Amino acid sequence: MKVVCATRVGNMKDPNPETRGTVGIVDMPIKELKDDEVLIKVAYCGICGSDPHVVDGCFNKPEDAPFGIGHEMSGVIEKLGKNATAKGLKVGDRVGGNFLGYCGKCYQCSIGHPEYCTDVGNEPCMAEYVVWNESQVCKLPDGVSLREGSLMEPLSIAVRAMDKAGMQVGKRVLISGGGPIGQLCAQLAAKFGAAELTLSEPVESRCELAKKIGVEHIINPITEDVYERAMEITNGLGYDVIIECSAVPSAAETVLKCTSKYANLLYVAQFPTDYELPLNLFEYSYMRQVNVTGMYCAHFNFERTAEYLKYVDLSAFTSDEQVYDIDDVEAAFAMHLTSKYPKILIRCNKFEGE
Repeated sequence: MKVVCATRVGNMKDPNPETRGTVGIVDMPIKELKDDEVLIKVAYCGICGSDPHVVDGCFNKPEDAPFGIGHEMSGVIEKLGKNATAKGLKVGDRVGGNFLGYCGKCYQCSIGHPEYCTDVGNEPCMAEYVVWNESQVCKLPDGVSLREGSLMEPLSIAVRAMDKAGMQVGKRVLISGGGPIGQLCAQLAAKFGAAELTLSEPVESRCELAKKIGVEHIINPITEDVYERAMEITNGLGYDVIIECSAVPSAAETVLKCTSKYANLLYVAQFPTDYELPLNLFEYSYMRQVNVTGMYCAHFNFERTAEYLKYVDLSAFTSDEQVYDIDDVEAAFAMHLTSKYPKILIRCNKFEGE
């Protein structure tokens, strides 16, 4: 089968073509199906903002290449193992789900942290087929297309972000970064009843999209002082909930200053591995009592997320202009790196009506 792989580890924006990180198609065998597993024919796989970091080698060494990538998947069940019966899944079901498989037995799994499973399995989803454990699979609700279904995993991140950030009606909310996760977080925050919902984002098209989904205030971090505008918008109080989705080090530091007393500040974005956040503990732990935290993946909220796919507007992520066939993956990643569109989808197989 065709699998999109990192074919050379390196920065995908490196001007030197000899050292630049690259992706391409590699032929790999389909994993042998175990009794509790499901074979899925992949329809779409979205390019995540973290995928270029994976190509850059944040999890792999140069000698590991080629290795498969991709985790934002939707597809159709093609085959079931004989014991994959707990969820009532059947051949032909349209599905998405959690790309991280976990053992359920190790220490991290036993205390409710399966994303840190010591025997974690992660099959590349930017491929024609993927094999998952039944526990990873979630059916798509009726009326949700396969294109929209590929947004289940990104939406699960936004759902978990709402949980971890302690989102409540009337809390003042700042979203830093208007990429796909930032947009989904903003949309959920608006539905939660956020007050003074604000997006810090320099790209005009992302700002216009945010206005359509309920964002009240836009701050351009290139042309405006984010802290001064934040204080103006909140009458000097700061934001109760801040979700950082840009992965820009300067933004990581700026949003700290924008916190209210007892604020929840959540870093969702994947920052460079060598970046260290300067943190004045007297100011933020003592004088403000800010809760600063992060998150890695979502795990136990995929069933909730699947249900909620019916209630969010995903049209900005699924237009024809944003879809590339799997054989055009190099062009797809090149477009992703321009940030022209909020999401680029790889069509791994064609299905009637999609």
